[in-house]
Amino acid sequence: MKKLKNLTILFILTTLFVVVGSPSPGVLASPEAVAPNLGSAASFVGLAFSTLTNTGSGVFVGNVGAKTGGTSVTGFPPGTVINGTIYMGGPVPTKALADATTAYNALVNQVCNVHLTGQNLGGMILTPGVYCFDTSAQLTGNLVLDALGNPNAVWVFQIGSTLTTAPIGSSVAVIHGGNPLKVFWQVGSSATIDTTTEFIGNILAYTSITLNAGASLIGRALALNGAVTLDTHGSPITNPPPIITNTLLFLFYYMPIIKR
Repeated sequence: MKKLKNLTILFILTTLFVVVGSPSPGVLASPEAVAPNLGSAASFVGLAFSTLTNTGSGVFVGNVGAKTGGTSVTGFPPGTVINGTIYMGGPVPTKALADATTAYNALVNQVCNVHLTGQNLGGMILTPGVYCFDTSAQLTGNLVLDALGNPNAVWVFQIGSTLTTAPIGSSVAVIHGGNPLKVFWQVGSSATIDTTTEFIGNILAYTSITLNAGASLIGRALALNGAVTLDTHGSPITNPPPIITNTLLFLFYYMPIIKR
């Protein structure tokens, strides 16, 4: 009986190892990811160290700004800010960038559950956990994040250098009760979300963040040492919340952020 029990345990462990270690679409991680405290950066949907440039009539629900002063934030209008303020330098964006940097470092220091270096995120189904790329990460196609029924599920992606998405047909979505604001992308250099990509989560990039025409983001774009560049021409309409009905680039759930 004891031998049979040991064999059963060994079989279960072997099965889990195969799921985690293989490049198959479904990847099961340990739910050890922790959402960092964004501090005052949580009120920003777009925040840059140098400049934040918007082109097009995108709607931004929350603060936007840059640490440098002068004309460091441009494109409003035609862009529109709802439930937020535009900051061109001053103590508010400076403090927010400091808080974002603290959050970035907290993401870096989390223990990696699954190594995905060399694999494309497209076609994967990932459960909550910490996923890491030693160098660059690429998304071509659809990435599904399965919360397994846990509304507090957290995903952390540690990316050593760049994050890029393919220009046509790429997307990230959460299912089974997941919250897009509990997805965190720690990018070692720059992130480029290419044309028509439907992206979610908090992007914390060490250098810069670019969203090309037709891309959309439910989350935040926080560039610690560079620029945020946004082309909101042709950005698609997104559903939540329903009060936003015109051309949309950035959208976050304002009340959950304030309550966090």
